[in-house]
Amino acid sequence: MQFSQSPVSREPLLGSAQGPGMSQRLSESSLSSFGDRPSSMTNRAGVVGSVNSFTSATTNRYGPSATLSPSAAKHSIHPSAIAVGAPLGSGMEDDDDLDDALHTFTAADKQSLNSPFSIASWRGWANALMLAFLGLAVVMLFAGYPILSYYVGNNNSSGGSTSGYNLGGINSTGQYPSISGLPSLIDTDTPSSAYTRTGFDGNSWTLVFSDEFNKDGRTFYNGDDPFFEAVDIHYWATGDFEWYDPSAVTTKDGHLLITIDQEEIHDLNFKSGMVQSWNKLCFNKNAYFEVSASLPGTSTIGGFWPGVWTMGNLGRPGYGATTEGLWPYTYDTCDIGTLANQTWVNGTGPEAALTTGANGGSLSYLPGQRYSACTCAGEDHPGPSNNVGRAAPEIDMIEAQVIIDSATGEVSQSFQVAPYDDYYQFYNTTNAYYTQYDTSITSWNSYLGGYYQQAVSSLTAVPSDIYYSQDSVGGTSKNFTTFGFEYSTDTSDRSNGYITWVSNGKKSWTMDAGIVGPNSKTEVGQRIIPEEPMALIFNLGMSNNFQNVDFSHLTFPNYLRIDYIRVYQKSGGSVGCDPSDYPTAAFIDKYDTVYNNPNWTVWADTVSRTRAERSRVGAGSSSSATPPRMRGPWDLAMGAGRVGWGEKESDGPGGPTVFTHSTQDRQNKDNSV
Repeated sequence: MQFSQSPVSREPLLGSAQGPGMSQRLSESSLSSFGDRPSSMTNRAGVVGSVNSFTSATTNRYGPSATLSPSAAKHSIHPSAIAVGAPLGSGMEDDDDLDDALHTFTAADKQSLNSPFSIASWRGWANALMLAFLGLAVVMLFAGYPILSYYVGNNNSSGGSTSGYNLGGINSTGQYPSISGLPSLIDTDTPSSAYTRTGFDGNSWTLVFSDEFNKDGRTFYNGDDPFFEAVDIHYWATGDFEWYDPSAVTTKDGHLLITIDQEEIHDLNFKSGMVQSWNKLCFNKNAYFEVSASLPGTSTIGGFWPGVWTMGNLGRPGYGATTEGLWPYTYDTCDIGTLANQTWVNGTGPEAALTTGANGGSLSYLPGQRYSACTCAGEDHPGPSNNVGRAAPEIDMIEAQVIIDSATGEVSQSFQVAPYDDYYQFYNTTNAYYTQYDTSITSWNSYLGGYYQQAVSSLTAVPSDIYYSQDSVGGTSKNFTTFGFEYSTDTSDRSNGYITWVSNGKKSWTMDAGIVGPNSKTEVGQRIIPEEPMALIFNLGMSNNFQNVDFSHLTFPNYLRIDYIRVYQKSGGSVGCDPSDYPTAAFIDKYDTVYNNPNWTVWADTVSRTRAERSRVGAGSSSSATPPRMRGPWDLAMGAGRVGWGEKESDGPGGPTVFTHSTQDRQNKDNSV
């Protein structure tokens, strides 16, 4: 090891400091290891006074044969001669290493280590002001801007008044979202020319939902589709001959296809399909529904019952317990119209409720409006408050049938209401409350209603070429035509509402709210144009309760085809099944078992079972057990839009069987319902 004086005189910045990873070259302990033992050090030739090496006189550190003393010249040095931590002087000098400049400093390199803070420093004040500015900017971004926007902003100028705004349909710039792989309320296949329309009221209506059904092979089992579900039930309430099965619904050739076929299923001989948007997709007030449809069968043979309709989301079609006491009410008045049988509590009047029904008897067998405007505080109610009448009203876009004598197809376009007018006769003695636009093809429906519903309905003839099998009787077949209805509500003045129906692409008829206004004879108030969130239903059935089924001549399979569904709304409408003014989600969740079991038919019975079942769940029992067998000779068999009366029992998936009793039996039962 060589030691020599550095050519530049340097000293450490701090005398006692050591850099990272550095240690003193000769520590006190290392020198003391020599003690007073004789040692030798060899001076390399030509380097006078420099120490080369130390060797122990007694121990050879390099092995038994190695030597460290090539020179005979030896000098003795005592450890005390070297001051630990002091610079090496003559006779013991350190050569420069390559990294010395990193660890030692010249006088010019030295800096003051005193605090640089000064109250008068402009740089410090600039830093502080910048930090304050950034802090205020963050507060303004996340608090100030939203508050200012709420009080002084105008969302209407950026689409806030447009139906679907901020609900997945339209953003603040008025654009529809296009996110790959995610469902959209507006089908990308819908032509841009269909994005707006002028309503029958002269206002602009905006497209809020569409489905063109252009993707073939879609399925509608529970969970398959974000907007629609094909149910797996028997629609027992109307005495249907078919079982609704999800396998009967798909998309093909750019259409929604519902197939009815002769096939044994669940002890029935026919299978068909019903598609619902219940609790998935609803429209709340001020909507126009439009479909392009082709009907099953021919215009010469009766029996097929295709329907496109809407119903309030509080009732689930085909799940009788959910509709009992809600369908077909459309009422928000606290009076006799909410009571069972539409009579006083003692059953003695009004006279019209006792004598203007079928055969001069009772007008209504309804059990009363379950959640009326008379609901007491603390009682069960869907909200938003207990004094709001809630229900499951129904508007039918079409229910198709055939006029056999003239071999003409026609559609019933109707509004189902409760409570009723005397004789079920709505106010049509003057055309102030209605318009039929072409009386050569549109006329009043002779069916006005019965014990379980009042129907405000017109019939309109349709072209024969829209029937799927029309070519079998000579003629063009499988064409499509447009059906629809537009309804508008005025919550501040409910006498201003209206419904206008469309058939074959033209207005067929309009009813104003006044047609079902207050009735002094039955002592009921205004029946309102629906304000509930309304769900969509497509179905293809068969029942003698609608039209006698000609099994001998109907051909199977046959099809109801929907080319598209488009829904428009104007200001005041909303998209969703749980609007704040007519909520449904919490209530449906509370009674989810009832809403998912089509075998339960009476609300009071099922609610008590639900509570008992929840108690069992709390005790560790399963909640998925099959409900108890139900029997009741005079239970109300309430269905969505269609009802039956009679003995029934439930044995599971097949659903209850309805046996019709005589009219006299019904009259005898009247006072006990």
